[in-house]
Amino acid sequence: MPLLEARDVYGGYGGMNILNGVNMTLEADEIGVIVGPNGAGKSTMLKAIFGQLVVTQGEILLRGEPIHNLPPHRLVQQGMGFVPQEHNVFPSLTVKENLQMGAFLKPGNVKRMLKQIYDFFPPLYDKRHQPAGELSGGQRQMVAMGRALMAEPSVLLLDEPTAGLSPLYMNEIFAQVKQVNAAGVGILMVEQNAKQALAIADKGFVLAAGQNRFTDTGAALLADPEVARSFLGG
Repeated sequence: MPLLEARDVYGGYGGMNILNGVNMTLEADEIGVIVGPNGAGKSTMLKAIFGQLVVTQGEILLRGEPIHNLPPHRLVQQGMGFVPQEHNVFPSLTVKENLQMGAFLKPGNVKRMLKQIYDFFPPLYDKRHQPAGELSGGQRQMVAMGRALMAEPSVLLLDEPTAGLSPLYMNEIFAQVKQVNAAGVGILMVEQNAKQALAIADKGFVLAAGQNRFTDTGAALLADPEVARSFLGG
């Protein structure tokens, strides 16, 4: 049984569909990457999975159970984490306080999970008493991912985790995504840095106009000349 499955999903805003029949399957040990042009419905699909917009047709399943149109707090209880692209840290709180906020459902696990987050993201340990708003963009992204992981999700949704980051921080975030996945967390992420993201992906989903244009392994998509020509800049 897949960890996460989307079947023929339609949805959007104000009565207008942006998603027009999207299909995705993610196993528990996989990294899935959603790529495509601007306006393709990539971030909209993550929001549909996380209950932030109404799915008007189709279904989304977590471990075989329907979850579409459940509110986000219910999805967190069921083992899903979500890191939005923007406004994803509390800037006036310290790094440690930000992380502690993520454990509100499991307060007894704070000490153990803090240690694990600092193992995943070593720079955060030295910065743990510093306000998150003073950190670099890459370090703020680590805080946002760490806070979502404090609830011990089985699947983590990441919306453009490397947006605006330097190549150095981009590579570091991708390495940390692989590490989190290796620890047993399924990952589904939207990325503009498509080539680099597909290079670490078990599965890739190329969307255009709210539909799957290509679905394959990351390696196969990178090797596909039509995908490269149309979506990866040659």
